[in-house]
Amino acid sequence: MIAYPKIDPIAVRLGPLKVHWYGLMYLFGFVAFWLLGRIRARREDVVVRPEEVGDLLFYGMVGVILGGRLGYVLFYGLEAFVHDPLMVFRIWEGGMSFHGGLIGALVGGWLYQRRRGWGFLRTMDFVAPLIPPGLFFGRIGNFINGELWGKPTDLPWGMVFPGAGPEPRHPSQLYEAFLEGVVLFAILWLFSSRPRPVGAVSGLFLVCYGLFRFLIEFVRQPDPQLGYLAFGWVTMGQILSLPMMLAGAALMVWAYRKREAA
Repeated sequence: MIAYPKIDPIAVRLGPLKVHWYGLMYLFGFVAFWLLGRIRARREDVVVRPEEVGDLLFYGMVGVILGGRLGYVLFYGLEAFVHDPLMVFRIWEGGMSFHGGLIGALVGGWLYQRRRGWGFLRTMDFVAPLIPPGLFFGRIGNFINGELWGKPTDLPWGMVFPGAGPEPRHPSQLYEAFLEGVVLFAILWLFSSRPRPVGAVSGLFLVCYGLFRFLIEFVRQPDPQLGYLAFGWVTMGQILSLPMMLAGAALMVWAYRKREAA
């Protein structure tokens, strides 16, 4: 068993002002998007120019924050919202849905690209490899908050999380940080390093993220307000990830067939 590092969720205190690690992780993710986006925008086969990355990021930031929080309320916390409507504003306490954030980011990207005439799929192909670093930082924020822990385990790296009982548990936040952050970034960055059919990079992102999330849900404790939704093992995360994998696979098939037809 490995001791859980009890990190104060508040990174900085300036009088009444409290800066939470969870919020800083979102900031780190947005900065990583901007830096990597400017590198990626130097290529001739992408539609975004370096000076446009900041504006695209702004639209994406608004979409991620609004969509992530509203998605969490809709998918995971509707009952809590009914009893405490103001909880929707307390983002620093955690409670952001990736699937909701993805929908918000898609809407933000669509709105911005429409002004530029880039094409929605070309824009998403540019954005897809820039998302995993944000996922990495977000899962580290979950780990610091001591939330979204895994199921009990007897593996040597199990951890006892505060508020989760005395049993060692899978540090599923770290699994997700590695797979959804590090591995997914490496796959997409390498895959997109050569010109690909329009939609192929976006499709690969959907397939890989959906697969990684689906698998990790087997060792992640389901949200207590929902539990398992079917067969004693199906979770909300798996239900939301399955359409992502199917849509991503269909998008990749369509992209390559369209290129062959052309």
